[in-house]
Amino acid sequence: MAAGHSTLKRHPYSDSLLLWRGFTKGTPHHMGRLRNAKIHVERAVKQKKIFMIHGRYPVIRCLLRQRGWVEKKMVHPPGTILPPPSKDLDSSMLGDSDATEDEDEEESEMFRESQLLDLDGFLEFDDLDGIHALMSRMVRNETPYLIWTTRRDVLDCRFLSKDQMINHYARAGSFTTKVGLCLNLRNLPWFDEADADSFFPRCYRLGAEDDKKAFIEDFWLTAARNVLKLVVKLEGRSQSIPIQAREEEALEDTQPKKQEKKPVTVSSDFVDEALSACEEHLSNIAHKDIDKDPNAPLYLSPDDWSLFLQRYYQIVHQGAELRYLEVQVQRCEDILQQLRAVVPQIDMEGDRNIWIVKPGAKSRGRGITCMDHLDEMLKLVDCNPMLMKDGKWIVQKYIERPLLIFGTKFDLRQWFLVTDWNPLTVWFYRDSYIRFSTQPFSLKNLDNSVHLCNNSIQRHLEASCHRHPMLPPDNMWSSQRFQAHLQEVDAPKAWSTVIVPGMKAAVIHALQTSQDNVQCRKASFELYGADFVFGEDFQPWLIEINASPTMAPSTAVTARLCAGVQADTLRVVIDRRMDRSCDTGAFELIYKQPAVEVPQYVGIRLVVEGSTIKKPMAVGHRRTGVLCSSLPHLLTQQGSGESKGSGSPTHRSAFRKNARVESLGHTTAAEKPETTATTPVPGKGKKAEVAGSLRTLPEVAQLRRGRAGMQTQTLSTSLVSTSRPGCLLPVCTDPRAGSTDSSTASWWALRLCQPQARP
Repeated sequence: MAAGHSTLKRHPYSDSLLLWRGFTKGTPHHMGRLRNAKIHVERAVKQKKIFMIHGRYPVIRCLLRQRGWVEKKMVHPPGTILPPPSKDLDSSMLGDSDATEDEDEEESEMFRESQLLDLDGFLEFDDLDGIHALMSRMVRNETPYLIWTTRRDVLDCRFLSKDQMINHYARAGSFTTKVGLCLNLRNLPWFDEADADSFFPRCYRLGAEDDKKAFIEDFWLTAARNVLKLVVKLEGRSQSIPIQAREEEALEDTQPKKQEKKPVTVSSDFVDEALSACEEHLSNIAHKDIDKDPNAPLYLSPDDWSLFLQRYYQIVHQGAELRYLEVQVQRCEDILQQLRAVVPQIDMEGDRNIWIVKPGAKSRGRGITCMDHLDEMLKLVDCNPMLMKDGKWIVQKYIERPLLIFGTKFDLRQWFLVTDWNPLTVWFYRDSYIRFSTQPFSLKNLDNSVHLCNNSIQRHLEASCHRHPMLPPDNMWSSQRFQAHLQEVDAPKAWSTVIVPGMKAAVIHALQTSQDNVQCRKASFELYGADFVFGEDFQPWLIEINASPTMAPSTAVTARLCAGVQADTLRVVIDRRMDRSCDTGAFELIYKQPAVEVPQYVGIRLVVEGSTIKKPMAVGHRRTGVLCSSLPHLLTQQGSGESKGSGSPTHRSAFRKNARVESLGHTTAAEKPETTATTPVPGKGKKAEVAGSLRTLPEVAQLRRGRAGMQTQTLSTSLVSTSRPGCLLPVCTDPRAGSTDSSTASWWALRLCQPQARP
């Protein structure tokens, strides 16, 4: 009891020492405290309801206690420091060491600052008498059957038993890292009939030489497409200007002006270069260059592209004037129309050629930079040789035409749950939340405060004075509020017909391409958080997928939704194991892959084994029906006990020939078969008769010659009362019926083919 009293706590609002559900030390019920705790623990151990939590998850802890689970404290020796994520033995090149995780030391800071959902205080009040601490001590040597951790590498999953659940999968870095997602989505055509460019902005690894060259070429071609867009845009503006204003401008151009600094102009030849580059690109996509010499120079060499980019920067960033001809406008429109059919991202990429450079494995917006000059991007990643060597830097096309709310950029955090990888089983959460930027959207200002909506960045910034007053001060909306906004902007069906189906498809495709890399463990599950940005046409674009998504109640929106997703996760992974029809909350099963049956391994032994079949019964033994009546003399000879040398080969061959003729319908039982059987074969003696009979059955002779090299299964044969068309020898019957013939010689059952002329 002394050990038990050492864990007791004094109620902050009472001077009495509480022991069990409000009973004080002086009551006789204090002795029932240990008894009740012991009963509860014994029941939990028997039902395998022992759990262990690493990290601050008060919602999970509270909900498990309500279900009768007992917590086993995860105790580390004093002074123990958990090692940083490292590549263990089961980590691949894209392994868990690179996993993008929201949960880290900043979580505890969020919990301390937030008083929106004081679950820690509730748990402390619930354990005023130290009963849960006492039960935890009782199960300190028991096996935990549910382990919820922030990081997967806290425990080695290889040493867990099959019935121990853990909320992580090993080798999930193939889609929870920026590098892994970039590489794996390129293999999507092998898994499904879909194009990753339709939902994932094109992405390149700057540390890989091939990817680096591909990115440079993509940057060049994007600039060329942007020139065509600028021409069409300028032509549209000029047509919108009133005719009188255009005439006045033309008159001013003819009159002498005061000496002033003339703006830089770019000639129409620049437009011709952009048109030719795009036409060459279309030709390559259509494989029209298949017969072209690979060493032949391109229309624009790398040096030509450098000059092209200089003039492009002058137009886009320095305000230079672009000259173009009327005849070039129609060509620009035609080529852009052709490009839209083969470049799915041509509309969302805008016309300023902005890209976003990201470290491969960092989360919460750390290290991300928006850039629009090629040389600056290459210089940024080249300055860190270690990151370049490991291929950690990626560059991704920035969505220059995002969907805005009151002129401000936002992104959406969407949860989904994976409960199995074989077959792949995915649950999609109905509720989500969006995060706003604190600054109005502008492509001329590439600061992270404008373009990155991560709460870890925006919560440290003050909202701009130019921000729309309708935006929330905590920079968050729930998905329900977002749907109401879509109703207000006359897009009531965008959520159900475009946004949600697009997000579901993107999640499924990302998991399909990673299925072969993730370690499938049946007792594991994992909750992920996907980040989406939407285009002006409401099309969702997958940005990244996070392992261990943050559950911090940083705002009123996350306090409600994060608690809900944790509660519904337990419904799916715990309650549904006992009751398949239970309520799964806001989780919806969106994908369950058909199970693939793996054939049993039988080695590489390719030997064909068989056994002999028994020789059919004697011709005259138990013969009845048509065959018996057509050969009366043969039955008489067999019944009289004639030897083989008395012409039985001739009669045997005659019987077979007769059977063949009857089966083909060329004669009747009373015609030539009998005369054929008694007519001597030209030759000398019995050998000639046998040879003649073999010549009438060339198939049998060939079969007998090849019989020694093969074996088949044992089959018993017997004659039937009626002949079967096309059957030469006795028809095989059920091998289980046995045979009265004791001979074990090999025999072949043949199917008669049409007679062929022989030389």
